[in-house]
Amino acid sequence: MKKKKAEKPQDNRNTELYEALALMEKERGIPVDFMISQIQKAIVTACKNTYNGNEDVLIKMEPDEGIFEVYLNKTAVEEVTDSSREIALEDARKIVPAAMSEDKIGIRLDPKDFGRIAVQTARNIIRQGIRDGEKGQALAEYQSKLKEIVTATVEQVDPKTGNATLRLGKSIAILPKNEQINGEVLTEGSRIKVYIVDIKTGGKEPRAIISRTHPDLVKRLFESEVPEIFDGTVEIKSISREAGSRTKIAVASRDENVDAIGACIGPRGQRVGAIVEVLGGEKIDIVEYSEDPVKFISAALSPAEVVKVDIDPAVERACKATVPDSQLSLAIGNKGQNVRLAAKLTGWKIDIRPESGFFGEEEEPAAPAEPAADEAKPADTAESPAEAAADEI
Repeated sequence: MKKKKAEKPQDNRNTELYEALALMEKERGIPVDFMISQIQKAIVTACKNTYNGNEDVLIKMEPDEGIFEVYLNKTAVEEVTDSSREIALEDARKIVPAAMSEDKIGIRLDPKDFGRIAVQTARNIIRQGIRDGEKGQALAEYQSKLKEIVTATVEQVDPKTGNATLRLGKSIAILPKNEQINGEVLTEGSRIKVYIVDIKTGGKEPRAIISRTHPDLVKRLFESEVPEIFDGTVEIKSISREAGSRTKIAVASRDENVDAIGACIGPRGQRVGAIVEVLGGEKIDIVEYSEDPVKFISAALSPAEVVKVDIDPAVERACKATVPDSQLSLAIGNKGQNVRLAAKLTGWKIDIRPESGFFGEEEEPAAPAEPAADEAKPADTAESPAEAAADEI
C-alpha cells in the first residue's frame, strides 16, 4: 500500500508565522526549531481530537521557504465506513488521479476545519511549549554559570524584608537580605556581582540561589583579577569570611620564583584593591599557607605578631598562640573577629595568650576560638545559608 500526497497548491507560503517565531526566538530566546516541534505536536493532537483518533498526519514546515502544509492521511476504499480514516476511491482520484484502493491519500487540511475544542487544546499545547521553552532557557543559562560570578541588575528592593529582586540576563533571581553584604545599600538600577551557589529546579520555574556573602565569591574574584591564580601557579588553599567586614585568604605558590602574596596584592595593590572595591571596602588579609601548622597559624593571626605556637597534645587540632602583650588586642581583634577568622581559616582551635603570662591566670580564660565545621573547609567546598533562605522566599 502506497502513500500518495495531494498535489501542492499554488499558495503554500506562511511567512507571517515564521516571522513571529523568529521574533519570539530573538525576544525570549526560544529556538524556532523548538517552537516548530510544539506546533507539530499541537496539530497532531488537534487532528486526533477532530478526526476520531486519526493522528496519521504529515506536517511540512520549512521556515526558509515559508511553507506550512498539513495533510491528514486517509485510506482509499470502495465504500467508506469511517470518514475520519477513509476516503471514497472516486474522491481520492480527484486528488491523486492514479490512486488505487488501499492507497494512503494525503488530504490537505485547513486549521479552520478543526473543532473549537481541538483548537483550544492545540493553543494550550503551544502555550505550554512556550513556558517549557522559557524554563529550559532559564535553566540552561543558570547551569552555564553555576558556581560562578555574574553581574546582575537590581530591579527592586522589598522595603519590609530587604530582599532584592535581580535580573540575571533574561532571568530573575532573589537575593535574600541575609545573603547581602552587611551595611550594603542596594538601589534600583545598580549593577552588582553575585555568586550562583545552586539551582533549584522544583516548582514552576528554576531558581538560582545567589549570594554576596559566600566565601567562593571572593575566590572567584581573585581568580578573575590574579592571572597566577587563574593559570594555577598560585593556589587558594582556604578562605574564611565575615562578609562586609573582613576576609582571610590563604594562598600558596607552586613556583618558587613566584611570590603568592605579592601576586595577589598586585602592583601598588591594584589587584586586591579592585576586589575590595567590589566588596564595598571589605578588608582582606592575604596570608601564606604552610603544611606546618605552627607557621600557618602564626600567619593566619596577622596582622598580629606571634611569638610562638604550642600544639596541645591532649586536644585534637588545638593550640595556644603566644603574642606580645602589646599585640594581644590586635591578635584577638574586634569582638574576637581576628582569632575567629584565623581559626576558621586553619581549622584549628586557637587560644591566645599574652607573652607576660598574666592574662587569665587569676580567672577563667576566655574560650578559645574554634573553627566552624562548614567554614573551615577549603574555599571550593564552603557552604552558604543561601539554600535555606531561598525556601522561605
